[in-house]
Amino acid sequence: MNTVPLADSESTAPADDLGGMGPLVARISRAGRRLRQADRARPWVLDTTVVALVFLTFCLPDLLHSAGVDGDGPHRFRLVFLRLPVAGTVALQAGLVLPLLWRRRRPDVAFGAVTAVFVLQWSLGAALRADIALFIALYSLALHGRMRQLPWACGAVAGALVLVAVRASAAVSFWDALFFLLSTATAALALGLVVRIRRAQLAGLRDRAARLEIERDQRSRLAVASERARVAREMHDIVGHNLSVIITLADAGAYAGAVAPERGTEALHLIGDTGRRALGELRRVLGVLREASDDPWTGPELNPQPCLADIDALCRNMRAAGLEVHYRTTGDVDALDSGVQLAVYRIVQEALTNTLKHAGAGSRVNLAIAVRDNGLTIRVQDTGPAVVTSARPGPAEEEGHGLVGMRERTALYGGSLSAGPTGGGWTVEAVLDPVSPDGAP
Repeated sequence: MNTVPLADSESTAPADDLGGMGPLVARISRAGRRLRQADRARPWVLDTTVVALVFLTFCLPDLLHSAGVDGDGPHRFRLVFLRLPVAGTVALQAGLVLPLLWRRRRPDVAFGAVTAVFVLQWSLGAALRADIALFIALYSLALHGRMRQLPWACGAVAGALVLVAVRASAAVSFWDALFFLLSTATAALALGLVVRIRRAQLAGLRDRAARLEIERDQRSRLAVASERARVAREMHDIVGHNLSVIITLADAGAYAGAVAPERGTEALHLIGDTGRRALGELRRVLGVLREASDDPWTGPELNPQPCLADIDALCRNMRAAGLEVHYRTTGDVDALDSGVQLAVYRIVQEALTNTLKHAGAGSRVNLAIAVRDNGLTIRVQDTGPAVVTSARPGPAEEEGHGLVGMRERTALYGGSLSAGPTGGGWTVEAVLDPVSPDGAP
């Protein structure tokens, strides 16, 4: 292939031609859509138009010839075939053309009627231009009919065309006539099948596009639901924990205000610190929900997520609220992934909050976090309330957002969580797989 560079005018000519075809193709496409919509609304219009065109193109010349107008092909053809009167010609033409009105609604019936009239006509030895209706009916059957009807239809067409070739053998070669007729029938059949397959492919593509759109919407809704669940867990962990601490400190401060004012003042300071910390975490969660701003001075203030190092501060706050927390770790906890550390922190936070809420001040809590080869274990066990006032709610009653959130965080890392009474207290135990998370924390 030669690679001689073209001049600017020559190289831009094809692009200009393609660009000029764009609006034409768009207009043709719009016109095709309008025609399809109109056909769906009034299908009889297209069928009537086809019949009218066949009559004007193929039936009218035969009627003029039957009426005495000259011009019906070579002289030898006029001698071979029977010349029908006008009434006979009209009757056969009607039998061939009128069934085409049902070629889409009942293609098998239309094809059968046309074939029967076609065989009758050639049995009489008459030749009509309206015989084109047989090929139109075959095309319509291949396009709109049932596929299992095509074999017998092809057999009927082949038999009818053999009859035509036999009748025409006095004027032309039998094999030439048969070859031409079978080629025409094959073309009509192939065209119908091609259009049918193309329509099926387009329908499949449209159906697939619709399914993909539905799946995309479902994925979007699932993502929104997952994000809502994640935010709900974070909000519950932040607000529920800190409010429980604040309420406990407020009750203790109100009790100690009259007996030991300095203890009441200390409780107020702790309430203020807890409230400010809760407000900061709340702003962080709400900040990431807003759209990121281009101006760094107006964007949300972001802080690191809690990790295992923050559990010491969490235990100190719980001790200040009245719990006796004993915390120990086993294994290399600092090597855990940040997502695992956040999940561990939230589980411990929720378990301690439930202990403070239900067991109250004075309860003793043993908190243990162990990292082993087979996974990570969190165990939070309390001794129950120091003064028994009422029965602690059972697992079914306590199955609120707290336990649900802990179970979801545990399930994210392929683990399990159990919570229930142990002796006079309560035990929460979670087992996680920090290596193979099932999803994002």
